[in-house]
Amino acid sequence: MFFNKKFILASNSKSRFFILKNNKLNFRRISPTCDEEAIKKKKRKEKLSPKKISLCLAKNKAASISKKYYNSLVIGSDTIIDLNNKIIKKARNTEEAKKKLRELSGKKHKIYSSAAAYYKNKFIWKTTQKTTIKIRKLNKKEINEYLKKTDKRVLFSVGCFQIEKEGPNIIENIKGDFFNVMGFPLFPFLLFLKKFNK
Repeated sequence: MFFNKKFILASNSKSRFFILKNNKLNFRRISPTCDEEAIKKKKRKEKLSPKKISLCLAKNKAASISKKYYNSLVIGSDTIIDLNNKIIKKARNTEEAKKKLRELSGKKHKIYSSAAAYYKNKFIWKTTQKTTIKIRKLNKKEINEYLKKTDKRVLFSVGCFQIEKEGPNIIENIKGDFFNVMGFPLFPFLLFLKKFNK
């Protein structure tokens, strides 16, 4: 283990937990207490870009936990999918997943993953990474077969493709960082953690 200082991850994401656990980092997960949907709605009304909304949500998540855990390093994170400046929401069921994959089919979309750090209730660090993904042109049969193969697990992924699992079967190309697509800007975070631990 390179970094032994414990931190709190203010996120409910399974993929973020998986990324950090796989890298043997010393952390625990606590659900953020901010209203993510209300913040997102407000920021869209204020015409904030998807990229900035991603960072805003990461900061709010971390801040909501830092108030209660004053002496702990708290990390908030959020991922936004931007399709032509439209934020793509998580699918709640298979029918919504079908609709989403039809919408993304043959097109490029951007994924913004942000992380923000609070310590002693103060904002001390931030990062946002962008990855561009193109989904290949999919017909109705391919979408149905893909969703049958992935089952409801695919609903955990905002883009409904889970790059770490069956996603490469429907992705044409990716420009950017793999972990960013999974929902966390890992490499900038590790650099920050190294400095913080000195």
